[in-house]
Amino acid sequence: MPTLEQRINRILLNVEKPARYTGGEFNTPNMKKAQAHNKLALCFPDVYEIGMSNLGLSILYHAVNALPAWTAERCFAVKADMAREMNANGIPLFSLETKTPLREFDAIGFSLQYELLYTNVLYMLELAGIPFRAADRKNGNYPLIIAGGPCTVNPAPTEAFFDIVVVGEGENALVALANLIDEEKQKGFDRERVLERAECIQGVYAPARAHANNKCATSGVQNGDKTSSSGTRKRTVLKAVVEDLNGDKTSSSGTRKRTVLKATVEDLNKVFYPLKPLVPNIEIVHDRAVMELYRGCGSGCRFCQAGFYYRPLREKDAQTVINCSKAMIENTGFDELTMSSLSSGDYTHLLEAVEALKDFTDKKRVRIALPSLRLNSFDGRLADYTRKSSLTFAPEAGTQRLRDVINKNITDADIDNIGAMFEAGYRSVKLYFMLGLPTETDEDLDGIAEICRRLRALYVKTVGRKDVTISVSCSVFIPKPVTPFQWERQISVEEMRTKQYYLRNKLRDIKGVTFGWHDAETSELESVLARGDERLAAVIERAYADGCKFDGWTESFDFAKWQGAFQKVGVDMGDYTRAIPTDATLPWDFIDTGVDKSYLLAEREKGLRAEVTANCRDGCNGCGANKLGACLAGKL
Repeated sequence: MPTLEQRINRILLNVEKPARYTGGEFNTPNMKKAQAHNKLALCFPDVYEIGMSNLGLSILYHAVNALPAWTAERCFAVKADMAREMNANGIPLFSLETKTPLREFDAIGFSLQYELLYTNVLYMLELAGIPFRAADRKNGNYPLIIAGGPCTVNPAPTEAFFDIVVVGEGENALVALANLIDEEKQKGFDRERVLERAECIQGVYAPARAHANNKCATSGVQNGDKTSSSGTRKRTVLKAVVEDLNGDKTSSSGTRKRTVLKATVEDLNKVFYPLKPLVPNIEIVHDRAVMELYRGCGSGCRFCQAGFYYRPLREKDAQTVINCSKAMIENTGFDELTMSSLSSGDYTHLLEAVEALKDFTDKKRVRIALPSLRLNSFDGRLADYTRKSSLTFAPEAGTQRLRDVINKNITDADIDNIGAMFEAGYRSVKLYFMLGLPTETDEDLDGIAEICRRLRALYVKTVGRKDVTISVSCSVFIPKPVTPFQWERQISVEEMRTKQYYLRNKLRDIKGVTFGWHDAETSELESVLARGDERLAAVIERAYADGCKFDGWTESFDFAKWQGAFQKVGVDMGDYTRAIPTDATLPWDFIDTGVDKSYLLAEREKGLRAEVTANCRDGCNGCGANKLGACLAGKL
């Protein structure tokens, strides 16, 4: 009788890109550690090439594998050809490292990076033979199903599928959770007791216990800074947070949920970082070494969920960046090093770090890339140390008025400064804008075309040639949770298309300009799922049953099926796209990200008056994130 691995190897000859499913990458940790008696499957609900490009997944994978009692393995969503072969041959969804069926793991963690992945979670659970809803797994011998990632800032649409939701930065929280599970297995695993104790870990939410009016037991482990004699970490949270544990937040069902304080890493110089990342078997979307510079953002762009969700602002020391960068290159052989954060040019020690790395990267023939820059943060001296292929900037709006509305502190003079970059050798520019922003008019769209004309003229004047390429990409504004614009309406699909066609016509006659935009229907669905409540779990199930999966892929997305799912379940999509009264209780109000709701409301009002707020690097603006740890704001 052939083993499962032998059966898997046979079907790999019949599928596209079989290396997606083989495992065995260079730097794979030891899966046969003598002390390891617990197994965690880290699942990314998209294909290998995308999941392997995710830095968060890499951090969690190596952090758990550093624990003596645990091994962490990976699993990605399989394409249709692989799923057909697996179903035809009775092969359940399996891990890459040891080809173990997912159902045999102690816990399974899903990374929810964007809303259009939700149906793929159900797809992977079905292939694994695991019931979708946590309520249907209570009496079976199933793994704990855990969710993490930025989408957990609003757990409501998917919480029915998970036993545990980790809100915030996961590395310390997941390690604390792993230690807890290990303790409970040694005592005799009791699912309810695990969930009760898990809620004592900062950032952890157990949906089945959401309405329990109990305070966390002090014996629970937590990702704070106090360690018990058993080696597990004990609860250390602010008094104000402890007093609020019983909760004053009302869910859409009318019952109260306890407040969940986001998990946060205080010192990025001490937190785990993978110095031996996996080297993928095939080319992936971001095939390079990635050095995280800092977390949080001081800009305060009012549409940007990441900018508020990842506060407080914390940086790594220059020496930490230098040492980690060298180690990753030495341990992988990558020929590109990306300096990554929400806006790399804002990193205080960026020039110092790249100068110190120059001799090393030159010797190793490694390029340094800066993928995320603000126009007013780019230091022209960096051009001597980075590759000169293409510059990427995000003005977001075409006029100064609208940039003030969204608090994008970029001026026309900053845009004109791109001339210095042309002089440094750059020949192409990628520009990112948004359509459908609050208060937007046709004049604001005209401003996007005007920026492109100015840049082209600037290039001709500076370089004396006309071979510049300007790539314009326009996404649609989506009112995301925990932002100042979370209460705004989502423009309709018809409005999206009207604006896209209008701008396309404005850009058509400008030489060297290409224009791309996001699909209108996927933008509307993303908006609905982002601000949804508990009713959407049934919609997601219905959509999956009707054939929806890989919804982030244009060739797979079927908006009509999603519309049908809403109709069958009896939920109106319009309930989630219209403007929300500012005094309404929001599905995610019980999540405390550190940023006060009153601050978001004040920022919304300032935005509608086109008033700007200074970058918090120039002084603390009092958003509230300081309560989560040492914030760099105001300390530079």
